[in-house]
Amino acid sequence: MKKYLIVAALAAFPFNALQAADYTIDPGHTYVSFAINHLGFSTMRGKFDRQSGSMHYDPAGKKASVTVEIDAASIDTGHDKRDAHLRAPDFLNAVENPTITFESTAVTWSGDKLASVSGDLTILGVSKPVTLEIIAMNCGTHPFNKKQICGFDATASIKRSDFGVNYGLPAIGEVLDLQIEIEASKNE
Repeated sequence: MKKYLIVAALAAFPFNALQAADYTIDPGHTYVSFAINHLGFSTMRGKFDRQSGSMHYDPAGKKASVTVEIDAASIDTGHDKRDAHLRAPDFLNAVENPTITFESTAVTWSGDKLASVSGDLTILGVSKPVTLEIIAMNCGTHPFNKKQICGFDATASIKRSDFGVNYGLPAIGEVLDLQIEIEASKNE
């Protein structure tokens, strides 16, 4: 009887969730946002409205990678005049540097869970190493469209001057806190 229970349990286990797979980031369910100190009075928050990318996830082999491309001109802080200034050469220079990218170079695991993704973040054409700490991650079958989905929430803090974004220092904060929430669909 015990033998049959083990066989039944193994048959019900979602082995496809353990297989290596490639995923495409869903821009409609991905959110890249930031927070920075504003003149010592408050925290200014913003987001980017357009991003794309891909990821590879292999929990059995303890391998993963992610590439994210962010449209610099899609910055949105809820204030049109400020957004235009952030797109200008003082900050993101979105005309000459239209894309902000993150490309992973290494990952760390805590047991069978992805703990962090390290890689190169490129802003204004300057690439620096950044480590994204994984706050939450889950893969499984989407309850509505039945596609295989992986999603994760990650955070990092960067010094904007490391990338040549020096306008307003030190009055406007040096440290920029990033939050990245990604959902990606398995490629078929």
